[in-house]
Amino acid sequence: MTLMENLEETVLYIKNHGVKEIDFALILGSGLGELADEIQDAVKIPYDKIPHFPVSTVQGHAGQLVYGTLSGKKVLAMQGRFHFYEGYSMETVVYPVRVMAKLKAHSLLVTNASGGVNKTFEPGDLMLITDQINHMGTNPLIGMNVDEMGPRFPDMSQAFDNAYQKTVVQVAETLAIPLKTGTYMGFSGPTYETPAEIRFARSIGADAVGMSTVPEVIVAVHSGLRVLGISCITNLAAGMQETLNHEEVIETTERVKTDFKRLIKEILMTI
Repeated sequence: MTLMENLEETVLYIKNHGVKEIDFALILGSGLGELADEIQDAVKIPYDKIPHFPVSTVQGHAGQLVYGTLSGKKVLAMQGRFHFYEGYSMETVVYPVRVMAKLKAHSLLVTNASGGVNKTFEPGDLMLITDQINHMGTNPLIGMNVDEMGPRFPDMSQAFDNAYQKTVVQVAETLAIPLKTGTYMGFSGPTYETPAEIRFARSIGADAVGMSTVPEVIVAVHSGLRVLGISCITNLAAGMQETLNHEEVIETTERVKTDFKRLIKEILMTI
């Protein structure tokens, strides 16, 4: 089957389970999936039931789509995402974004847990993503381009929607939630970066690093979606603290989840 045929089958299954119009698609990263529990009139569809959908294997990722109303907006949330380091092809990693575009979502709000590279950042900070650097060694658009999905050479000059960014800054100020801004750099993982790699990342303008987000944003832009991205800085990157581990990532997101949820809900209400 072709990608288009797979997408049609996936979309039909999701629609048959009650998913209708979507204002915002949400991708909820490590430890941040709890926001989906606040979606009202929720329809929950486990990934392993959806045709052609992969299954998330990472701690802190529930592994289901959740559809319903959040802050007055119709949302389809991914409670757990897929990573290149899990052994999936890039086409598989970004497949859900293709599905969201086919379901006619107009915007994507992507979140992640990331390591702080900027020396002014502290664990627990929230960072509005203003730009990204692809250092994953590949690109999800390599291969034949399907013109009806998007252009052969997408313009990434404004990958993250400027109008949305302004709204987020205002909302954070209103809620008195401190908000950093910066560039997110995607590595393939699953190893955490070395101190030398972090010095390199800082030298080319990265403020935070992680192992996700970049492919999804590329495909969202290719698909014509407006994109908004927020990182939770869960730890300081290699060379800036003694050791790195996934438990700390979950711990920190647990600590800041109240502010994170407040911010996202208010953003959805305001946009």
